[in-house]
Amino acid sequence: MHLHAGLLDTTERSDAIERAILNLYRRYTKDSQQRRNWHPDTCVDWSAIRGDHMDAVHTIVEGFFGVEQYTPDYVNPLLNLLRRCYGRSQWHIRWGAEEERHADAWRNAVLALGRRDEGWMDRYTRSLREQSFTLPWESPLHMVFYQVIQERATQVCYQKFAMCVSGRSDRPITHVDDTLTKLGYLIATEEAAHFHFFVEVARLLLYYDPEASIEAFVEVLRNFTMPAREIMPGYTRFGQVLQETGVFGRTTHYRDVVLPVLSALCLPSIRVLDERVEYARQTHDYFGVPDLPALEGKVRNLVERNQSHLKTAGILHLFRSDWQQAWTLTEAL
Repeated sequence: MHLHAGLLDTTERSDAIERAILNLYRRYTKDSQQRRNWHPDTCVDWSAIRGDHMDAVHTIVEGFFGVEQYTPDYVNPLLNLLRRCYGRSQWHIRWGAEEERHADAWRNAVLALGRRDEGWMDRYTRSLREQSFTLPWESPLHMVFYQVIQERATQVCYQKFAMCVSGRSDRPITHVDDTLTKLGYLIATEEAAHFHFFVEVARLLLYYDPEASIEAFVEVLRNFTMPAREIMPGYTRFGQVLQETGVFGRTTHYRDVVLPVLSALCLPSIRVLDERVEYARQTHDYFGVPDLPALEGKVRNLVERNQSHLKTAGILHLFRSDWQQAWTLTEAL
């Protein structure tokens, strides 16, 4: 039998998390500015969007805008909770700036499709803003895992939509539209980048603070719902159309969201996860829940990539960025 001995105290583990997130944020912003520096007004040829799409396309695009335009509500309350953490709060501002351009892009798309005019858009936006989104958890820890799942789900939604309007879906819903295809993949790529950032943060938390993090993840996984579902006018119809067209639904959520999330976080299937968590609660030993060697390897790889960025930038000497192992296996007596 083996036990996991702690090599760091609570403060040291917390500091390791904060340093890694800050350095990850530095590397992310560099990559974002170099690879994805686009503007909603010039990212596609808006005049080339077709004006003869089926109703489902209009419902989906209007719904995408509806969800994304709540960005101020997604940013402000969580930013207040994160303000003591420099790296996460800086990242959250960056994340919000990238999310708001998704709303701008989908707003342009609604108008370019030709069925709605600017007056309708203004009225629709006012109706959306009559209610505000509230955080499902007033806990930064829980919200990391919420954002992991939410960003992956949004990425999948936009990818599936792009497939539908590119003619590559097995459920054709409209004519092929190269402009909408490009837009869908463009935003999906950014959502994928967000997903990977949150995955890195989640791995840090699972590694350095396993008990609290695993319990938070399980709670979020069991109670997850997409943002704005309860407050957005027309969300029920929007969700129905997503299901009918194959863009998103329960099967897609499990196959393309839950399973990849579990894999990315070095966690087992839901059935095995439930069994391991129940055992951990009885024994107060959460180290057996994730694949700890794999998780440690991914966290160490993150730290090394952060170091590489700092070295390339010529500022490695300014910041501490060394790998800090938190746990080691020892033989039980």
